[in-house]
Amino acid sequence: MTNRNVNAMKKTLPGHSPNSPRAWQRMLSGRRLDLLNPSPSDIEIEDIAHGLARVARWNGQTLGDHALSVAQHVLIVEAIAAERNPDWSAEWRLAALLHDAAEYVVGDLISPFKNAIGLDYKAFEVRLLEAIHKRFGLPPSVPSAIQAEIKRADRIAAFYEATVLAGFEESEALAFFGEPNGIGLGLKTQLRKLAPIPASEAQQRFVQHFDNLSSTR
Repeated sequence: MTNRNVNAMKKTLPGHSPNSPRAWQRMLSGRRLDLLNPSPSDIEIEDIAHGLARVARWNGQTLGDHALSVAQHVLIVEAIAAERNPDWSAEWRLAALLHDAAEYVVGDLISPFKNAIGLDYKAFEVRLLEAIHKRFGLPPSVPSAIQAEIKRADRIAAFYEATVLAGFEESEALAFFGEPNGIGLGLKTQLRKLAPIPASEAQQRFVQHFDNLSSTR
């Protein structure tokens, strides 16, 4: 446990009696995150990294000895977004890295299931992401142009994940995710060799990259 989390071990939520329906999740840092009203003060990057490294993309239906984790996925998305937008500040690169951070609590539901659940789920996810942004000094919502670029990077990452690891034919992936344009040959070569890494490694890389980006702000 890091020094950031030592003082959190005994934190409790006021107003929650033992008999109340539980609406919070206890994190390994010791913090209790209220799921209905998430507070930025109850959010730690180590908890996010630990959770995302253990959430599987594609419902685990990918090749390899390890699941492709959301932590590894967001590192890929950030790399794509940074290459497509070399003038971006560290702030927007952090927004790209954290674009799926809410999934450390809600998990990675595949898009068809999200669509079936409807807007209530999306509102919950957005509220949690806003709290995460506030915790790390980002705007609660990023400008639409930045959001569009993060989404495009996300779809490029999904194209390569789908075709390299998830059994999609290229024509099928093109129909769902579009052409993976705007990145150089070097990054494309890396993505064509994409392989899932162990959860512990994904967690470590995520925290390290977060700290590197944060230090340049």
